Amino acid sequence: MAKYITRVGVLGLLVAFTLGGLSASPRGKPLRFIFIAPLIKEAFFGPVKKGMNDAARMMGVSCTFTGTEDVNVVKQAEMVKQAIDQGYDGIALDIIDPVAFDEVAQLAADRGIPLVAFNVDDNATPNARLSAVCQNLYQAGQTTGTQAAPFIAPNSQILMTMHDEGVSALEDRLHGAQEVLKDKGVTWKVIITGSTAEASAGVVAKALKENPDIKVVLCTGQADTEGAGLAIEREFKGGGYWAAGYDLSSQTLRLIKAGVIRFTIDQQPYIQGFYPVVQLALRCRYGIAPSSIDAGAAVISAANVAVVSELCRKGYR
Repeated sequence: MAKYITRVGVLGLLVAFTLGGLSASPRGKPLRFIFIAPLIKEAFFGPVKKGMNDAARMMGVSCTFTGTEDVNVVKQAEMVKQAIDQGYDGIALDIIDPVAFDEVAQLAADRGIPLVAFNVDDNATPNARLSAVCQNLYQAGQTTGTQAAPFIAPNSQILMTMHDEGVSALEDRLHGAQEVLKDKGVTWKVIITGSTAEASAGVVAKALKENPDIKVVLCTGQADTEGAGLAIEREFKGGGYWAAGYDLSSQTLRLIKAGVIRFTIDQQPYIQGFYPVVQLALRCRYGIAPSSIDAGAAVISAANVAVVSELCRKGYR
């Protein structure tokens, strides 16, 4: 009952914000927030944008989602500076590098503009961001290793993939999985696949042909997970090959149903768009400090893929 009352109370508070005409900042102008991401065209950000837009309507604010087309931390940091100069009231930033955004995060703080992280946080060095809504990436990597380990022969070699270099999230997941698997004597070959599923499929297929003893591909991101599944389906299906990785693209879910991808790890991108908007609005209006939220590491396999697929179709997973 206490949990129910708490949830109703929170819902009532949020409705009160929406119905109470709180569309303006204390300075009397509409609040404007901006999300700045890498790889803006990646399908992963679809549910993030839906969460952002749903929260913007609820909180009565305006939100823009932008970013770089490729992984370019210098350009992404410059976009943060531009957002500060353009007078945005709050910034949500995908902090994919532990040091590249320290200067602009401090600049935002000095200008009185709240900045929160979404999707990827900087766990390595301190910076002026106020909170983070994202997966605990190293722990998610450990989850991948733990889920995969029973199906990997001791002392065997596997393929491990990252779709891009220089993305701390992928490195953290990689290292988390390796930490678990090394206790089983597993070794690995790490490759960079490229940031699209088709590019990844080609690179993974080539690597598997060059290393015929490798039957398992563990991935760290959406593009390489989907690509690894496509490579196995097209060229290695029925040969004892399988992949596992991250995120919930329609292709990845289909390949789980087909038995090509054994499992994928969900990080609930919808809430990574939703909660930063709520936190920024509360900070701007009432000085309420944002709090970090773990987006989780749910395992999606053949056992629950049908239910999750329906939620994905609706844009919530």
